[in-house]
Amino acid sequence: MLEHVTSRWGVLVLAALLDRSYRFSELRRTIAGVSEKMLAQTLQTLERDGFVHRDAKPVIPPRVDYSLTPLGREAAEQVWALARWTESRTPEVLGARERYDKEKAGPQNLRG
Repeated sequence: MLEHVTSRWGVLVLAALLDRSYRFSELRRTIAGVSEKMLAQTLQTLERDGFVHRDAKPVIPPRVDYSLTPLGREAAEQVWALARWTESRTPEVLGARERYDKEKAGPQNLRG
């Protein structure tokens, strides 16, 4: 379940649906880079887990809307908070990586 909500497309779908419900084509345009197949799989997985509600209306042409369930809204808010936190801490993480890499390189690699 954690993998489903924290995957690249899972996070983006949940974040988009925090704003409002979407039709499939609208959601695909909103989430840049997602293929139709990947979006369909992600929505199906999130629906199966109880995070997304799929509302198929019996009209012509068929209309399907996707929205968050209460559980999905809760998960989306948590995942989105984590995404915002990681974004705000990126400079610190990059600094830590740089320090780590310099320490691991040793003095022989610092002479240039």
